[in-house]
Amino acid sequence: QVQPVERGGGLVQAGGSLRLSCLASGRISSIDINAMGWYRQVPGKQREMVAHITRDGITDYAPFVKGRFTISRDNLKVSIEMNDLKPEDTAVYYCKVEARSTPFQIGGDYWGQGTQVTVSS
Repeated sequence: QVQPVERGGGLVQAGGSLRLSCLASGRISSIDINAMGWYRQVPGKQREMVAHITRDGITDYAPFVKGRFTISRDNLKVSIEMNDLKPEDTAVYYCKVEARSTPFQIGGDYWGQGTQVTVSS
């Protein structure tokens, strides 16, 4: 089974930067991943897409992070560089791996455990 493992997160002051990374572990290779992305969620609200990158390198960003966040991918790892952080960026950030079916795994979306990002004003 695919297990995304996130790293990074923490507490930062407004205007600061953080980098999150996520490694897709398990019996999976890079060609089995259709896309990877970062999502975030605050208590009482639905999880929302932050940034997404396909196998071909096509990226998509939520309007509220354009120009501040940059997503990148290297084989089984996806990272997001977050600059000019704002207090409203405070949330639990989740990594998602969109995998295709192989003899070793069922295709679908696999989520990491989440990592807390807190931006103080």
